[in-house]
Amino acid sequence: MSRLAALRILPLLWPLLWVLAPVPAVAQVPPPHAPPSHAVILMYHRFGEAAYPSTSVRIDQFEPQLAHLAEGGYRVWPLARVVKALAAGEIPDRVVAITVDDAYASVFTKAYPRLKARGWPFTVFVATDAVDAGSPALMNWTQMREMAAHGATFANHTASHAHLVRRPDEELPAWKARVRGDIERAERRLKAEGLAGDGPRLFAYPYGEYDPELAALVRSMGYVPFGQQSGAVGTTTDPAALPRFPIAEAYGALDDFAVKVASLPLPVRAAVPATPLVTGPNPPRLVLEIASGDADLNRLACFAGGQGAIPFTWLDQAAGRVAVTAPKALPSGRGRYNCTAPSRALAGRYYWYSHPWLVRSR
Repeated sequence: MSRLAALRILPLLWPLLWVLAPVPAVAQVPPPHAPPSHAVILMYHRFGEAAYPSTSVRIDQFEPQLAHLAEGGYRVWPLARVVKALAAGEIPDRVVAITVDDAYASVFTKAYPRLKARGWPFTVFVATDAVDAGSPALMNWTQMREMAAHGATFANHTASHAHLVRRPDEELPAWKARVRGDIERAERRLKAEGLAGDGPRLFAYPYGEYDPELAALVRSMGYVPFGQQSGAVGTTTDPAALPRFPIAEAYGALDDFAVKVASLPLPVRAAVPATPLVTGPNPPRLVLEIASGDADLNRLACFAGGQGAIPFTWLDQAAGRVAVTAPKALPSGRGRYNCTAPSRALAGRYYWYSHPWLVRSR
């Protein structure tokens, strides 16, 4: 059983624990609690492509996921609507947006028919050079225009899908010009194919990789950027990279999916370092400042990819300041620290924060 499955079972045991516990002289009833304005954004790549299990979700996983959203009272919104409502702090509970990166052919053949049948919108982030090259692994522009006529939207994933953060430090001016040109080229192609919408300009970092310089450049161009780290989005979310839950075969079990779509944004007021780049000691030390509220910080838990639960130290628990450091060095490439805390008032739901890391190979 996965850890997330176990977490979902815990609320079922609470009534028994109350029976066995001593009855206080005065019953303490927790006050009603409305969830904060938030949404969960899902990120897919491929559908039913067994040769790529790290980026593909099986159809026998995808269909139950869609059924869970429908039967669980979730509302599937267009991503642009989520962005607008997030800025206004006006998102009701159980709102989900569906996104797909890279425009693989299985989006058209396998995901699109199932989403169209439900009338659900979704957003595809397109790296345009490979589409123009006629890659058989990808959709073509005609297929994308058909999808756009039935509720799909398309957004910028650069033209080249390059590792944008890779550059010598002394190359910063030339790097900025190169990245700007890459993003602008993709936007021109989307407009030329009639696929650039009129709403907020949406951008997904290739591979989910970013640093403060890249985030500042993307935002200066008027884009709302999205990463690949997990967690719900809320009013305290860092706008440098809005989180999305990656969904693939290894993370596609329905019990895990159910906990993710019900998650809430852990109210992190500050995170140090702000950059995902590991430029100092490895394993890196992360310091979070978490606002008080419904999240039960006495039951905070943190995890690192490949290491499971990792230790943390309260620097000032009253102020919500905590330091998190994995016991082992992170491997080269992308990694994450995830921290969760259960809701005090909303049984079975968890506040979630993910901090991405990028360890450059020597």
